Amino acid sequence: MRISPDNITELQPDEVFVFGSNLAGLHGGGAARFAMQRFGAVWGKGVGLQGQSYAIPTMQGGVETIKPYIDRFIAFARENPHLKFLVTEIGCGIAGFTPEQIAPLFAEAVGIANIWLPTRFLKVLQQ
Repeated sequence: MRISPDNITELQPDEVFVFGSNLAGLHGGGAARFAMQRFGAVWGKGVGLQGQSYAIPTMQGGVETIKPYIDRFIAFARENPHLKFLVTEIGCGIAGFTPEQIAPLFAEAVGIANIWLPTRFLKVLQQ
């Protein structure tokens, strides 16, 4: 099982912190703020790779609006097998979603060797 640590405070050179953001890239709180302070997230950039972080927008509407960004992330991870992507519980903080709502969007990621998912997402996906 590839499980993301619950509290990611440092990264190895080949690791990427995957966090929930907003489309405007205003990384003012939660994991987004931490990504900006520690892992190279860029103010004003709400999607994609930034330093050692990868932003997935979660604040623009319902769960269905998040899926295309997760699909894009999964494709990016497949194209970059030399990187290890540590996914946080995106959407489950400030955005207000539950693991039961977000985890199914990552179902395709379970079989991808360089994507590590949070424990609560994996529990939902194993049901």
